[in-house]
Amino acid sequence: MLVDALTRLRSALGQAAAVIDDSTLTRGLYSSDASLYRVPPLAVAHPRTTEELIAVVRAALEVGIPITARGAGTSCAGNAVGPGLVVDVAKHLNRIHSIDPETGVADIDPGVVQDVLQQAARPHGLRLGPDPSTSSRCTVGGMIGNNACGPRALGYGRMADNVIELEVITGKGELLVLGRDDVAELRELVAGNLGTIRTQFGRFTRQVSGYSLEHLLPENKFNLPRFFAGTEGTLGFITRAKVQLVTDAPERVVVALGYPTMPDAGDDISNLLQFKPVACEGLDRRIVDVIIRKRGPEAIPALPEGDGWMFIELVGYDRQEVRGRATALLEQAAGTGWLVEDPRDVAALWHVRADGAGLAGVSLDKPAFGGWEDAAVPPEKLGAYLRDFEALLDEHGLHALPYGHFGDGCVHARIDYPFDLPDGAERFREFILAAADMVAGHGGSMSGEHGDGRARSELLPRMYSPEALELFRAVKHVFDPDNLMNPGVLVDPDPIDANLRMVAATRSPLNTADPEFVAAVHQCSGVGKCIADNTAAGGVMCPSYQATRDEKDSTRGRSRILQEMVNGDLVTGGWTSPEVHEALDLCLSCKGCARDCPTGIDMAAYKARVIHETYKGRLRPRSHYALGWLPRWGRLITTLRGVGSLINVVGKAPVLGRVLRWGAGVDHRREIPRFANRSAKGQLAAIAAPERRAIEGPDGKIVPGSKGEVLVWVDSFSDCFESNNFAAVVKVLVRLGYQPRVLEKTACCGLTWISTGQLDGARREILRAAAELAPFVERGIPIVGVEPSCTAVWRGDAFDIAPDSAEVRALNGKVLTLAEFLAGDEDFVAPDLSGHTIVAQPHCHHASVIGWEADAALLRATGADVRRVGGCCGLAGNFGVELGHHEVSVQVFEHDLGPAIEAAPDAIVLADGFSCQTQLRTLADRDSMSLAELLATH
Repeated sequence: MLVDALTRLRSALGQAAAVIDDSTLTRGLYSSDASLYRVPPLAVAHPRTTEELIAVVRAALEVGIPITARGAGTSCAGNAVGPGLVVDVAKHLNRIHSIDPETGVADIDPGVVQDVLQQAARPHGLRLGPDPSTSSRCTVGGMIGNNACGPRALGYGRMADNVIELEVITGKGELLVLGRDDVAELRELVAGNLGTIRTQFGRFTRQVSGYSLEHLLPENKFNLPRFFAGTEGTLGFITRAKVQLVTDAPERVVVALGYPTMPDAGDDISNLLQFKPVACEGLDRRIVDVIIRKRGPEAIPALPEGDGWMFIELVGYDRQEVRGRATALLEQAAGTGWLVEDPRDVAALWHVRADGAGLAGVSLDKPAFGGWEDAAVPPEKLGAYLRDFEALLDEHGLHALPYGHFGDGCVHARIDYPFDLPDGAERFREFILAAADMVAGHGGSMSGEHGDGRARSELLPRMYSPEALELFRAVKHVFDPDNLMNPGVLVDPDPIDANLRMVAATRSPLNTADPEFVAAVHQCSGVGKCIADNTAAGGVMCPSYQATRDEKDSTRGRSRILQEMVNGDLVTGGWTSPEVHEALDLCLSCKGCARDCPTGIDMAAYKARVIHETYKGRLRPRSHYALGWLPRWGRLITTLRGVGSLINVVGKAPVLGRVLRWGAGVDHRREIPRFANRSAKGQLAAIAAPERRAIEGPDGKIVPGSKGEVLVWVDSFSDCFESNNFAAVVKVLVRLGYQPRVLEKTACCGLTWISTGQLDGARREILRAAAELAPFVERGIPIVGVEPSCTAVWRGDAFDIAPDSAEVRALNGKVLTLAEFLAGDEDFVAPDLSGHTIVAQPHCHHASVIGWEADAALLRATGADVRRVGGCCGLAGNFGVELGHHEVSVQVFEHDLGPAIEAAPDAIVLADGFSCQTQLRTLADRDSMSLAELLATH
């Protein structure tokens, strides 16, 4: 039936039908949002203009296809998934039409990202008040749909409080301007139900469950735009919006308060609201302990005594007035604490809150999920609610890490529902129903800011009377009589345990065969940090998405397709599914998501596993043999004198070079790296001897070799290709009084086998290398790596691929970068590079797996102006040279690294990675140096 309707939809749209995509890949990408729910759509639309959006919605209504609006897809309650046509406004409908500095009104498309609006408003001294944690990617249209709030809604109001005018297309196909046009039928409905509305709606600020009918009361001037906020796309589709921006007061003080427990903090909040804070966030010892486990004790700033905390922010225009108010609050509080005024200390406190929220889902013994994500109670009931909530968790044998917006009585929690058990769905339902009754008993709301969606709509009878529910149906009928706008939500809802994504996963045959892989890919909650621009702050994730802006190229999109592969009813074919390989094709295996993704997704590892399973026992692409076995070819070529020079010459020849590239599966626009005539290991004595003589002079203060041996682990890239990096490492170590040495035998980490999905070969290489390296650890001889991507294997992949090897385990944390090694040497003094500018490109694996902190500290000590580049260089080992990847490789380079070096033509360009150096040389004709070369030459 719906498939026939899709044909009629395309026919009705004519040329505009090009915006409709019903491919299995796209349907899989949009099958879930940031919730527990999975509902594969019939098709997805990406309208390019407002006119196309209106035409698509009207055509779908005409042929009877349900419509679900989608912004960034970060909805936590299943608000943005549906069985019909999902209409994505984020890709194209993202224009800011105007910002009026006088009135503070912004006229925008629904797909404008909140942070983009904030950046545009900042020069006028304005901001959008609500600030959900997904502000770097959530759309303002989605914020209106869910009546989003965030920490500072306490001071600036909910999204409903910041809406001026909305242009919408209703479920009848009518185009209305709410704020100018009247809806007479709705006005009559309200007039006949004033008693119900006045007694059941608008009881406290975070009552966002259901339709917010209080805005339609006569005393509230029948405010249609405010009413429409929070209707979750069930009444109509926003096509344009005018929102109210606010001034951001310049003076800011945070009060940090400690309490014996988090419920004690909850008891105190209503006592402190008189001081008019704009934000009040609460958390307890559990989240602090998680951050310490994951990030180390240095990630936690000084906190007041206690096991529960509140961070309370006050703002204003007069410094003394704000400080006086903060001091009075501190004196009135039942907890103990202090004022925090230094912006760096304030940022550190908010990082505790943000990091804890991000880690909450992956920090319990079992995976934790949303589903009871943002219930709210009147602030004066908060302490009692928190105690009852903990008791309810204990009663059901569940665990959570609660935190939230205490000033509004809103509490977040990710809970370890036992979806892996046969009765997991039933136990989930039992808990949710009990929690709903508990919240209703405290006069609260099922949702405090994320909307009801599929997660809570069924629960509305627990907080509203039958008369109020009947009123919801009547309102729905006024706007959407055929129930085509986001059906299953709010009115006539689907059961809360229908379409649960994890239940489908546990019933998959693959879950029986490999539950660890299934659990890993389902860690992705869909929160979508990978579709934000993370690179400005030094992040790496997700380079291919930054280049293409296509959902399939995001970490989230790839996770969704892998989840659909696991489920097996949409994406069929298992490991060999075309959709899976299309989604993974442009993954650079950069490891950025392993660090930047708040749920710990490691797409590089998943890609390697998929390729491994796909080609197990089968003929592989030729690039797997050429590039995946590159260390073998490199050793052979450098062993045979003259062969390297010959290949270097052939590689430059127009015809023969093209043939050579084709045979290796390399794009013809790429240069083949130049092979060394002699291995790096064979040059050790020749490099070290002059350095020893230089420090043996009469004024020499360091005795050569007096500090003992250091093993310089020479990886295959450093050993076989032309590079000065190994020589520079040796020089630095000799000058500091060490005796560098190298292995007699080959020890390859297997990186190229890993990146081409040859995991059996990678395991063999890792075990052989570990057998050579582990004895040095046993003898206490430090090991310094040269190539960061290879060094990083000993911090991650090696332990996943060979977890049963004692020799591999012995290397954990023992193969160091040069900067890490030098940080432990008291004699090392960083050179004075004051007046120099350094543009530094950390290798992706270095930044994401090892961490670049030691390098950053060393470079700061030089006094240079250091400009760290985020993102990836775009080459990423074999990725950028393979056929079909060149264009994206160049786009990735042009996103961050290219502009950074163009902006600093006279800077020293620092790049430790062989790939990064190659990309700089071939795409920008720019020489670079490694950290070792920088130190050796200065």
